[in-house]
Amino acid sequence: MKKKVYVVPHSHWDREWYFSIEDSNTLLCENLDFLMEYLENNPEFPTYSFDGQYSLAEEFNKYVPEKNDKLKELISNNRIHIGPWYTQCDTLLIQTESIIRNLLLGQRGAESYGKSMSVGYLPDIFGQNAYLPAIFNGFELKSSILQRGVYNDQLAEDLTFDWVAPNGDSILTNNLFYGYGPGKFLSTDESYVQETLLPILDRLSEKTNPENPLLLPAGGDQVLVRTHFPEVVADLNKMDLPYEFILSDYESFMSAVKNASNNKVEGELIASQKSRIHSTIRSQRVDIKLLNSRVEENIYQQLEPLGVLHQTLGGRYPQAWINTALKLLFDAHAHDSIGGCNSDETNRNIINRLLKAERIADDYITILKKQIARAINPEENGLVVFNLLPKEVTKTINVVVFTRFQNVVLKKITGDQLPQTIINQTYLSGGKQIKVTAEGEQEIELPGYYRSELAIEVEFSGFGYQQFFVTESLAVDLLSVSETEEIENKFYKIHLIDGKIQLQRKSDGQIKSNWIKFENTIDGGDSYDYSPVMNALPMYNDSFCLLGIETSTELSRMTLTTSIKVAASLEYFQELTDDLVIETTIDLQRNSDTILIKHHILNEVKDHRVRVLFEGENADGFSYGDQGFSLQKRSIVNPHLKTWREEGFAEAPQPIFPLERLAAVNEKDGNVMLLTKGLKEYEATKSFFALTLYRSVGLLGRDDLSWRPGRASGINNKIVETPEAQMLGELNFAYGYRWKEAKLDVLDVYRAFELFTDSQLSYQIQDLNSFEERIDRFELPQPSGFCNLPATKNLLTVQKDVFVSAFKRAEDSQKVILRVFNPQEKLVKIDESLENVQLVTLAEKVVNRTFKELRAKDFASVIVDPLIKERNKDD
Repeated sequence: MKKKVYVVPHSHWDREWYFSIEDSNTLLCENLDFLMEYLENNPEFPTYSFDGQYSLAEEFNKYVPEKNDKLKELISNNRIHIGPWYTQCDTLLIQTESIIRNLLLGQRGAESYGKSMSVGYLPDIFGQNAYLPAIFNGFELKSSILQRGVYNDQLAEDLTFDWVAPNGDSILTNNLFYGYGPGKFLSTDESYVQETLLPILDRLSEKTNPENPLLLPAGGDQVLVRTHFPEVVADLNKMDLPYEFILSDYESFMSAVKNASNNKVEGELIASQKSRIHSTIRSQRVDIKLLNSRVEENIYQQLEPLGVLHQTLGGRYPQAWINTALKLLFDAHAHDSIGGCNSDETNRNIINRLLKAERIADDYITILKKQIARAINPEENGLVVFNLLPKEVTKTINVVVFTRFQNVVLKKITGDQLPQTIINQTYLSGGKQIKVTAEGEQEIELPGYYRSELAIEVEFSGFGYQQFFVTESLAVDLLSVSETEEIENKFYKIHLIDGKIQLQRKSDGQIKSNWIKFENTIDGGDSYDYSPVMNALPMYNDSFCLLGIETSTELSRMTLTTSIKVAASLEYFQELTDDLVIETTIDLQRNSDTILIKHHILNEVKDHRVRVLFEGENADGFSYGDQGFSLQKRSIVNPHLKTWREEGFAEAPQPIFPLERLAAVNEKDGNVMLLTKGLKEYEATKSFFALTLYRSVGLLGRDDLSWRPGRASGINNKIVETPEAQMLGELNFAYGYRWKEAKLDVLDVYRAFELFTDSQLSYQIQDLNSFEERIDRFELPQPSGFCNLPATKNLLTVQKDVFVSAFKRAEDSQKVILRVFNPQEKLVKIDESLENVQLVTLAEKVVNRTFKELRAKDFASVIVDPLIKERNKDD
């Protein structure tokens, strides 16, 4: 019996890359229009797969609306396959919540066109998120097909395997061993058949369970439909070959796969053996990564829960605007886009898209805060602070208030003063007002006022808000200049001793005598990969100069500067030139065990990489980075690193890893945790813990890099210069550092990050300054009946040992959905805070059971609006 070969004609559609999204969309309209007409007139060509992205149909409808009904008909009849993605996103560079939302909007959009593909299709992304099997299950996808990230020995038994997520969920998965284009040039030419086609099929057959068919993807980047394929397939089947060819689709192929030969592959897939992963792309165009992280936090941790609060109190949830912002975000998350491995023009467009999403989020954050604050107290001098996390929280946050008077304090409604410090204060001119009089326009000088930034410690019992009052006091606490050379709080003491930063942990007296140093290296790589240059030694500097110490009751701050000699150029790397100056600010909050660190760099240097290195002796040979809903445990030494060239790796398997928002290591005297917002790359060794700040390169592709032999990635035989990727100009970085006495405790780690996230916002009723908040200067109506709210409200408090991933309104109803997770390696029983709530899938379909427990490293989505509405009624 002949072995069946499923030939899948398809187009892999990059949204943008070395070309712009406009280039892509104009080509899309021509190609898709041609494909539709061809399929309609040629029923012998059964089906065509369009890269699993719904956004392409949405773009086509925007520009060719008259063909939209025909497209829906072809999709409904399985002639064209789209979805389940909105865009093909690089899943190791974004929040896991973005992956879920991408699929949520993509699957719903594709279904509105008649059908969404039931395969989690991942043809070209740079590594696979460990939770994708569980996420795919949450959308009732039946299987997955992917290319990158798998070791050869994981495929020794079969190219089809059970891919298992950390929570135990699995999905039947096929590996595209030769990528997504081995059948692109399918023909009956004798030399092609004997020299190309049969060797590929024979190799695939060797690696496939005898009971299963073979998959031959027949497409490529932005390709036009191969109209000769039906004739080629028919002629191949007439030849005396051991294979039967079937023109088909990915769904049909996976339905024909009978089993996975008991072959299991677990967790994240980041192996670089058979295909490039580009592990250092995570620090490429860090400006895009930082901006993206800010937008994600604005939407998921601020706007959506604030919208839930507004809706629960009787207002409106801005669903359409949120989805508009999400689609702009997901366009920036497309493969290549979020990687930053694009032309400068394309990267400018990505930044502009992210800024548009941020503007929408900021606008509605202002609107919702203002309307709630006005409903509480229309009088001036009221400051409302929102806790958008449904947990008990005590933390120090920064708020801004405007007053005529200088000595500003905040008081509770009881009259008690909050713990607080004025950390920055500026006197502002009131400006001039134009007044129309009978004698004509007159300029009136307005009195000035103070803008005060305060650090205040607030306590919340759960999801809701509190009102405080802005008053004047004779005595205020100010962040003031100190003559000492140290700062401290109840957890740490930081000294500058002989130019070195010394960190002391107060709980046991342990000291890191040379805590921080910077590393600068020549980067001979490209937009995909960092590449060290032979004989170019790293340059370090751990000698700091103190610029100043400021102290107060609530906050202590140390500001330092250091500099590193840099190479004159990539070509003359042994000639050192001007210093790279780095200004560092270290903040200690009175009751926080997370040290807040900021770096400011005016980068005037090309072709280099800058990392910050933290002293510490690794205790167990592993590092831990968050991904999805738990920590990924990774060896600090890759066993293949010494022999990667002999083993034929596509690139060196350097132990440089991604992180979603935190990374940690066990040290011999405790554990260290780094908490980030947009910095996505770390490395742990025996003696240091490194966080990459940025890379500076000027080419989209280079051949034969030190860690990546062979051709340039991406486009070949074409040099694309990217001077803006040199990251010249001002760069700012902020993150947290935490050093605990005990070994890593998962609950402790995630609680620390919970506090690090900006889930608390504030709004002051005032008319002195209308430019602090976005669009605040414009007139804004108050929703009808939206008034007389109490000064304090708590609507939901969930237990401490579960963590929140999302708090949003459902897509097709007024119901409120809370997504929680358990990062521990043990089951968690759900307490009365979420007792008997209704479970839903990630696709927001009701599950016929109530919420009782969360498995180890698992997540769940539940409907909580009955709980918060009941609390609202009680209040």
